[in-house]
Amino acid sequence: MNPPAFQRALDTLREILDGPDVRPELDLEDMPAPRNLAPYAAALSGSVYRDDDTEIAMGRLIVLYDPDGAREKDWANGFRVVAYIRADLEPEIAADELIGSVAWSWLLEALEPAGYAGVSGTITRAVSESFGDKADEPSTTELELRASWSPTGDDLAGHVAAWCEVMCTTAGLPPTGVASLPDRPGGTGR
Repeated sequence: MNPPAFQRALDTLREILDGPDVRPELDLEDMPAPRNLAPYAAALSGSVYRDDDTEIAMGRLIVLYDPDGAREKDWANGFRVVAYIRADLEPEIAADELIGSVAWSWLLEALEPAGYAGVSGTITRAVSESFGDKADEPSTTELELRASWSPTGDDLAGHVAAWCEVMCTTAGLPPTGVASLPDRPGGTGR
């Protein structure tokens, strides 16, 4: 039997998965959680797709709960949330030295309404070039965000929403309720 606090977290995740789509471009699924990080864990995976069904971002969100975590690990409420996001980037954006700081600010701004403590993480920009038999494949650039934080409240819905928002933002989608500009000469056409 799950502790009540963790059961509420599971119920919140189930409501999000069974509820209306967060965004039409975003697909969320339940996934197995790692078993060795905390006594209780749950996880979601997510993918962001373009209109042509090409995946342009993906991520995982892991909710960890340790009833002794608040005392032994300095986790607020015994919870820790671990997030991973990988998104394709336009080469010009990946070349910008500030993209890591900007992506980190997206995360903090998205988490602000939900309340968080002890946030930490890394952002990596990667350029992949192909050689040999794959020499005809174009270079790719991507951003990876890895972060963890402790929720300061009992409701995890805002933390899931923040992860979804950052995943969509790193994929180049406009904020919810904002229409994207049509393709234009010299534009990226995302």
